[in-house]
Amino acid sequence: MFPDIDVVGFRFGVGCGDFWGHRGFTHSLVFAVLLAALAPLALFRKPGLQISAAALWAYFFLAAASHGVLDAMTDGGLGVAFFFPLDATRYFRPWRPIVVSPTGIARFFGPRGLPVLRGELLWIWLPVLLFAAF
Repeated sequence: MFPDIDVVGFRFGVGCGDFWGHRGFTHSLVFAVLLAALAPLALFRKPGLQISAAALWAYFFLAAASHGVLDAMTDGGLGVAFFFPLDATRYFRPWRPIVVSPTGIARFFGPRGLPVLRGELLWIWLPVLLFAAF
């Protein structure tokens, strides 16, 4: 969920298409690489940890990169800037079954919230639970 920190920019006048805009830099592969490098350093300083730094990096990279991939499967927004800052083009996946979530708590818990939750249960949580079960 950390890549969605970019929604804070709305409060400060940052536009969706800007560098720090929603689904911009924080949804890019470069950001996923940086987050993956920093997260294990910040979160896992326990001595005797039984997982390698490479495994932690891969976990955080895949988690952050998959966020952008899933956002590119939504039916709204400007798309995802996967290759920011090298390329500002925003992309969607050809198949977009996920209903875009409205920004803001009040709008999320309004009339649009139920279809969003249904879609996320079907297209995100159900596959994750099945994957974890197997």
